[in-house]
Amino acid sequence: MAVVFAGLLNRIMLTELAFPGLLVGGALAFEQLVAPSRVLFGQISDAKAFQGRHRVPYVVTGSVFYCLIAVLSVPLIFFVGHAIATDDSRAFWGGATALCGLFALFGLAVAMATTPYLALVIDRTTEKERPRAVGIIWCMLTVGIIVGAVCISITLGSVDGVTDPAVLQPALQRFMIQLALVVVALTVVACWGMEPRGGSRSGGSRNPEEMMTLPRTWALLTSSRQTFVFFGFLVLFSLGVFLQDPILESYGADVFDLPISKSTILNALWGAGTLLGLLLAGFLITPKLGKMASSRLGCQLTTLSLALLFLAGCTGQAMVLQVVMVLFGCAVGIATNAILSLMLDLTLPEAAGTFVGAWALAQALSRALGKLMGGGLLDLGHVFVPDGWGATWLPSAFPAYGFVLFVEVLVMAAATWSLGAVRVHQFRGDTAGTLAKVLALELD
Repeated sequence: MAVVFAGLLNRIMLTELAFPGLLVGGALAFEQLVAPSRVLFGQISDAKAFQGRHRVPYVVTGSVFYCLIAVLSVPLIFFVGHAIATDDSRAFWGGATALCGLFALFGLAVAMATTPYLALVIDRTTEKERPRAVGIIWCMLTVGIIVGAVCISITLGSVDGVTDPAVLQPALQRFMIQLALVVVALTVVACWGMEPRGGSRSGGSRNPEEMMTLPRTWALLTSSRQTFVFFGFLVLFSLGVFLQDPILESYGADVFDLPISKSTILNALWGAGTLLGLLLAGFLITPKLGKMASSRLGCQLTTLSLALLFLAGCTGQAMVLQVVMVLFGCAVGIATNAILSLMLDLTLPEAAGTFVGAWALAQALSRALGKLMGGGLLDLGHVFVPDGWGATWLPSAFPAYGFVLFVEVLVMAAATWSLGAVRVHQFRGDTAGTLAKVLALELD
């Protein structure tokens, strides 16, 4: 389902239905802008059990909701596309508003499913088992992206080259219904028996997170300048990785002439590269170089791969793009593994939820900003760098996309530079003293 929302639908909206890039990026951004709701759903799953289970009912219910919303998104997208084609401004603005709202609901449903799921992982694993569990989850997530992209390519191969909405909409609607049924079925099977009645959470005395009021949490988060430094780095890094997200498949379509079934394969190639990078970093690079050096290397490689993605557009050769996507994914995988490990060092065990929540919020908001800016920069590129500029030696559609990728290279270079200001020992010293004061207040 993630591949459909991150890849297929934005390609259909941008290329086949000629949506403004800002609308596509804005709609996709609404999915991430509701990220603070993850805290709410986590608290609800802690406090409210359904038939003695705190996690699985929310996972299944959230999955059903986001599958239903995905099915409903197809007719709404084509409604907006028809409004654009007929120049019906009233229908366009109404449909665009509804589309942004629907994507926000999709984000809420995903939060409802994923936050209790991650809590279930913590419930069912020991502290020693969790790093391995997180590694398996990331690998399976990447494998899911690859499998999803391949399935989309095979299933929608019959509509390659089709731009008529009357033909495209029924095919896409049928595919979305089939996908929703498969996802719900897999979710039910996967969750069956995973949470015993009554839950598996440990009881007993209150832990430090339960003692955290809002003022105390804010005091702990702001006690070290390193919190803001790392937060800023995460924003820049995530923005540098995901700025191309809303335009990638259209980049393949407009610059490299890839049909729908082939452009979705870009996600599979990126996923394969990411899986390779995660494995290389986890078993070889990070243990040998250390977390900080590996994070710096990953950021540098990601910057280089984005520059190659820019240069690939100058060639217009699909094979070059496919090779670069694997390299880009590998670089992101190396960076992700090292940065996640570094993030654990910048998290107090006594207040893990507080800090992990802050880091997750930074990533979610920057992904939303990346999706919004990616579409907006594409529109801006069409205005300032018109199609056909340099057509004697460049693909005619490249300049606007090249503008987006050039900005992305600069953002990732800024992220690499900002990483140099991160100091783990300073963070630990600053926050440990504040945490001791906060816990001492509970004894008064």
